[in-house]
This record gives sequence, structure tokens and C-alpha cells, in this order.
Amino acid sequence: MPPFEFTHLDPLGRARMVDVTPKEATHRRAVARCRVLMKTETASMIASGAITKGDVLAVARVAGIQAAKQTPNLLPLCHPLLVGSVYVNFTIEDSYVEVECQVETVDRTGVEMEALTACSVAALTIYDMCKSVDRGMTIGDIQLWEKTGGRSGVWRRKSSDEEVTFDL
Repeated sequence: MPPFEFTHLDPLGRARMVDVTPKEATHRRAVARCRVLMKTETASMIASGAITKGDVLAVARVAGIQAAKQTPNLLPLCHPLLVGSVYVNFTIEDSYVEVECQVETVDRTGVEMEALTACSVAALTIYDMCKSVDRGMTIGDIQLWEKTGGRSGVWRRKSSDEEVTFDL
């Protein structure tokens, strides 16, 4: 037997959800980002509202919010949480749209997966809304940028390659 135990396996090796009931509910927040790389013309069309399916970023924002709330339905061992708030914001650059999602709760476990799921689905929605003009878009750089709350405290990414951890 290994010197450690897997947190999501029971003693018989079967998948299980970790028991978080003894933990204190605390304020928790997570921020995730990703990019949808695209042709310059596509980014311009999004910015000017010229995509024929409609307001790309408005639809992607709602999709991201909805996705954050549905995360435990998509990820089998993810705890259902009372999601307190979800912010989905976009930055349009020459050849990409950056998606940033912030999720907050007061609960016994963190919202990192909700933020990452919101980011991913918002990016997929951008792709879906724009695929008629640019099938070559690429979704990438999906990363957790910040997490606060809980026993492990505060964690922030310094850059895409470097991590730094802070304790509360």
C-alpha cells in the first residue's frame, strides 16, 4: 500500500466524494482566464457587433454564468455549491478575445472548478457564435489565476509559467 491515500477513493478503491461536512464554511473566490484565438477580422466583427448570430459577448456571458452553476452536473466528484456570484468579462484584442471569470461563494469547498468551467463554456460559446466566419479559432490558455479562502489560503499566478502561494 502506498504511503498516502487517494482522497477521492474509498478504502476499496471506489470513487467517492470527499466529505467536507466537518469543514467551516468560509468566503471563497476563484478567478480563471482563457483565450479564444481568431482572425483579426473576426475580433473586429465581434467588437463592432457584426456577427450575424447576435451579440457574441452577451450570449457568452450568460453561458459562462450558467456553466458555473452547472459544474457539479458536469464533473462527477465536484461538490454542489451555493454559487454567490459569477462575473464573466471579456477583453478584445487584435487576434483574440480573453475571457475572465470570477466566482464567489460562502461554502465548505472552493470554486476553482466553477470558474474554470465558466471560462471554458464562455469560450466555447464565442466559438459557436463565430464559427460561420472563422472555423480556425483556437481555445487555449485555460488557467486558474487566483483562489482565496479555505484552509490553503490565497494562491495567485504570477505569470503563465510561474506560480506563487500566499498564506492568510
